[in-house]
Amino acid sequence: MLTFSFLFVLWMVFSGQFDSFHLGMGVVSAALVTGFTGAFHSGGTVKGAYDRLGRFPKLIGYFVWLVLEVFKANLHVFTLAFRPNVHEALDPQVIRFKTSLKTDFAKFVLGNSITLTPGTVTLMIEGDEFVVHAITRQAAADLPGEMERRVAEVFEA
Repeated sequence: MLTFSFLFVLWMVFSGQFDSFHLGMGVVSAALVTGFTGAFHSGGTVKGAYDRLGRFPKLIGYFVWLVLEVFKANLHVFTLAFRPNVHEALDPQVIRFKTSLKTDFAKFVLGNSITLTPGTVTLMIEGDEFVVHAITRQAAADLPGEMERRVAEVFEA
C-alpha cells in the first residue's frame, strides 16, 4: 500500500491534472506498477512495507559506497589513460566467478554495479556464474568480493 500511495502521489505531482480521468489513470498506473514490481523487488515473495522500509538505510549505504567505488575506479582508469606506457599497463581479462546470491534481482544489481564501475563490464550472467571483462588485473582481483557481500546484505536480507 505504501508503494501504491507513493506512486499515486508522484503521478499527481508530475501530471498536475486533478480531473477524474487523470486521477483514474494515476490509480490504474500506480496499481499496475505496484503489482508487477512487488514480487520482483522482494525476490519472488511479497514482503511487507515495514520490511522494505527497514532496508532503506542499507540501500542508501550501498549507494554511497558504490558511488565511492565508481569514483576510485574512475581515478584508476584516468591514471591508466595518461601513462606513457599505457599498452604495457593494460592487461584485459575475462574472468568467471560463481556467486552466492540467490535471487535474480540481487544478481541483476550486482551485474549492473560491476558494469557501472569503470574498467569492468558484466558480459553475461548464466545461473550462478558471472562472466566479466576487466581492463587490468587489479580491476579483476576485486571481483566479486566486497560488492557481492554488500549486495547480499541489502537485497537478500
